[in-house]
Amino acid sequence: MTIEEKTVSNDQILNSNNEFWIFGYGSLIWKPPPDFDRRVPGYIEGYVRRFWQVNRNYSEDHRGTPENPGRVVTLIERSLWDTLMDHHSVDDTVWGIAYRIESSKVENVKEYLDIREINGYSVHQVDVHQSTPNSPTIKAIVYIGTPTNPQFVGNPPPNAEELARHIYHSRGPSGENRDYLYQLHKSLLELCPESSDNHVSDLQHRVSLIEKTDRMESHENRKPISQTDGTNYQEEVEKLNVSG
Repeated sequence: MTIEEKTVSNDQILNSNNEFWIFGYGSLIWKPPPDFDRRVPGYIEGYVRRFWQVNRNYSEDHRGTPENPGRVVTLIERSLWDTLMDHHSVDDTVWGIAYRIESSKVENVKEYLDIREINGYSVHQVDVHQSTPNSPTIKAIVYIGTPTNPQFVGNPPPNAEELARHIYHSRGPSGENRDYLYQLHKSLLELCPESSDNHVSDLQHRVSLIEKTDRMESHENRKPISQTDGTNYQEEVEKLNVSG
């Protein structure tokens, strides 16, 4: 079954209990949808989270411009990811938040999400495993920018250092692209001890190093960066390239 065949129509968005759940794995973690009455940390299997989706300024979370679009996360089926030459290590699960929407608000929230996720995303259905042991799985919808959408930039996968620099230098009406990365990294660490993401953590480390070096160089009373500082930065980057 291809990923396109897994898309769901509007009349399939309710689960067997006539509940509407949405799984957030990006900005929905810290910017939840309106009118939810339950918020459940959990994870899905069979997917890989990557910063391989272009974010232009016509989406709600503007992290770039048409000339220099930012990068946001999407999900790639693990079976497809296995065929790509991605040097980042992979996690067995993708952690995020499942939100249950009040029954009387489902139509309005679905319309809101369709607008919010207009940037190349389509609706799919997933099983969310709750963080609480022995809890039942939740059937939820999720918005995914599939590899066939025009905003996907993961085939071939981008170089990790080049991707980090692109994120660092991108900004839009909603702010710095790197703030999206930093907030996602922070939000994942706060979910539970198992909810970190190797790809997100690696990019966060790389972008933080770039930002630290940039601040040192641009400080108004700066002194020339010592050879030791430069060496440390290069050593950190080389370590990341080897471990990633």
